[in-house]
Amino acid sequence: MRVHLCVVGRLKGGPEADLLRDYLDRFGKTGRVLGLGPASVHEVEDKRGGGRAAEATLLARSVPRGSLICAMDERGQKLSSPEFANLLARYRDHGTKDMVFMIGGADGLDPSLCETAGVRVSFGSMVWPHMLARVMLSEQLYRAATILSGSPYHRA
Repeated sequence: MRVHLCVVGRLKGGPEADLLRDYLDRFGKTGRVLGLGPASVHEVEDKRGGGRAAEATLLARSVPRGSLICAMDERGQKLSSPEFANLLARYRDHGTKDMVFMIGGADGLDPSLCETAGVRVSFGSMVWPHMLARVMLSEQLYRAATILSGSPYHRA
């Protein structure tokens, strides 16, 4: 199952970009034998200042046809890392070819995207900067792959 991060904003160089790249590389290597990955990042940017609605249009265009969409939304399900791993495995095992994780801009995702998503996941009650959310998601993807492979990385 290919994984896509469809996100608002361009992540320039720096520690966030380094961490994102590192965790997605780890996910690709660990997930390959599990039928997970590779992971790719699709960045969109609304240069006209149209707000969440304009971002929603750009994000929708970046989604591969037939993908399952997971909206990263503060009102979504709060999952433990093993529950998140099981979510990925369940969709993979049911034949999902592409799973898209959408992360909105500074104001979050447009409600229209959240309503059409097949699943909504939250990082918890706290709100996180959208650029840091990418890193957190990439780490959780890697962690999920290690959980599913039986690696000792996750020590819960």
